[in-house]
Amino acid sequence: MIGANAMILRFIAVGRLRERYWQEAAADFTRRLRPYARLEMVEISAHTMETSTSAEEKKAMAEEGLAILEKLKRHSGPVVVLDRVGKSFDSPELAAWLNEQILQGRTEVAFVIGGPLGLAPAVLQRADLVLSFSRMTFPHQMMRIILLEQIYRGFRIMHHEPYHK
Repeated sequence: MIGANAMILRFIAVGRLRERYWQEAAADFTRRLRPYARLEMVEISAHTMETSTSAEEKKAMAEEGLAILEKLKRHSGPVVVLDRVGKSFDSPELAAWLNEQILQGRTEVAFVIGGPLGLAPAVLQRADLVLSFSRMTFPHQMMRIILLEQIYRGFRIMHHEPYHK
């Protein structure tokens, strides 16, 4: 594997990590990933409404989608969108996918994590890969940590370095 530390991993996430424990977990995995890749975190404002109609939620999701797509305009690499109906990988398969991107000379990958309302259809259509970690729905904050951990695990696998199973 050549040039992994030159790879930029861009996380585009709806919402921000509010609780300190999520922030600390993200900071820990960001630190662990530094030898392997450069991370960029881009947060899109989440539209939160205590009570809303279906039409209001669709409008808010569309606005979040436009904001995500705007951030992807300057992105040249593959776009991975997390969605529960996407393709499932195990950890070695994710490592192999990341390694393939590096071997193909791709220097950046964007990962998109939706918010509480989900993702607009236009964002799903923009994806080069729709990735599912489970058919279950997870809180978007937790999903960011799970994704960071799995990417870190993937780089450890690629480098034949030990990591707990």
